[in-house]
Amino acid sequence: MNDMTSATAVRSDASPMMAQYLEIKAANPDCLLFYRMGDFYELFFADAETASRALGIALTKRGKHGGGDIPMCGVPVHAADGYLQRLIRLGHRVAVCEQMEDAAEARRRGSKSVVRRDVVRLVTPGTLTEDALLESRSHNYLAALARLKGIDEWALAWTDISSGDMVVQPVTPLGLSSALARLQPSELLHPDSLLDDAEASGLLKSSATVLTPLPSVRFDSASAERRLKQHYGVAALEAFGSFGKAEVAALGALLDYVQATQAGKAPLSPLRSRRGMTPPLPWRLTRQRAPILNWCAPLRANAKEVCSPPSTGPKPPPEAVFSRAASPRLGRSQGNRRAARRSLLLP
Repeated sequence: MNDMTSATAVRSDASPMMAQYLEIKAANPDCLLFYRMGDFYELFFADAETASRALGIALTKRGKHGGGDIPMCGVPVHAADGYLQRLIRLGHRVAVCEQMEDAAEARRRGSKSVVRRDVVRLVTPGTLTEDALLESRSHNYLAALARLKGIDEWALAWTDISSGDMVVQPVTPLGLSSALARLQPSELLHPDSLLDDAEASGLLKSSATVLTPLPSVRFDSASAERRLKQHYGVAALEAFGSFGKAEVAALGALLDYVQATQAGKAPLSPLRSRRGMTPPLPWRLTRQRAPILNWCAPLRANAKEVCSPPSTGPKPPPEAVFSRAASPRLGRSQGNRRAARRSLLLP
């Protein structure tokens, strides 16, 4: 009875705190839930067992529920970034649940009141924003793939939300593998309906990235257009270029996912940003034509090896690369724009 299905099925004997935990967990079933308790993030039930194995930390127990022990493990808040980084690199998604008030405030609502908690963000491979969790000079792309079945129109959109760039381009099934090999996204969003298509499913599963299937309704082009116009504060998207419906669908799904994973901490829209505040992300929107050269992944790897400088001998001077950036975020932003400009060549 330690798995989440059994645990959530038995609510009548749950303590107030455990009832709160189960309710929040039920709303985030595909994530490991970091549940804030004082100076620790605690995990329970199957989440605790998974995290204990992945992180090599002790698995303990906390009371009983539904007639069985409740598995538990935890990580200190001050060291959470390191544990998050390890979990994300292993392909896990994490929901970070914070205390929204202190115990004294909770007691004012009643002696048995539980401290209010809420998920403040979802951490996934493609939505990292913390500098401590990112490579300072490398991109961390979140990508979205959309397809319109009627006219077989495909589009790939991507963003690095730590820097603010969002790019979209049309793709073909033949060129998809090449595009993904070029971008190397940390996470790829796609309609769950693609898994029912043998060709599309094969292309997705052959990519070396974390796949995140979403309900196909999240890729509806009409809803996506409304979402994009609201975010950018424009009456028409033509201000950014001429987009096909698949491109709009990919961009809209990407923006929707970014906003959802930030869970109320989403960046301000461009029109509401104010001096001294963090710039809105994503806010630089670029339409890019499809690459002329559809390099397959093995050919691209071989070409990069031939064109790369030797591992021994003189190294290029620092000024030859964009590591001159004043901050990790600026370095990623400069790198992303350069990558977009050279999309017709090798990355």
